[in-house]
Amino acid sequence: MIVIPIKEEVDIVRVRTAVRSMAREIGFGLVDQTRISTAVSELARNAFLYAGEGEAHIEELTNPHKGIRITFIDHGPGIEDIELAMKDGWSSSGNMGKGLPGSKRLSDHMEISSEPAQGTTVIIEKWLSV
Repeated sequence: MIVIPIKEEVDIVRVRTAVRSMAREIGFGLVDQTRISTAVSELARNAFLYAGEGEAHIEELTNPHKGIRITFIDHGPGIEDIELAMKDGWSSSGNMGKGLPGSKRLSDHMEISSEPAQGTTVIIEKWLSV
């Protein structure tokens, strides 16, 4: 497992680069590498913008699917209404509101857990087609 702290904006690029590299090593094609990288960029940016900092855990999956899992953990303000946050166009900060729902569409699996004033954990997985 690779753990990358997200404390500065440049760390978003570090996470994206590490994920893309691991995805390539696992055997993902260019299109799926781009999908994963795009989702990761959005989620790392969310951790940085909304929580101020966080970390990304990147790991290869082997069972029951071969693929990649990226877990984002922050201790920020949390998400009050996850269902609302997953709707296209909704944003707590006035942006386009595409980050969470877009990341879900680009992934094969997504989980979000969040507690107000405690933080948020987002897990995404992309599975390699055999």
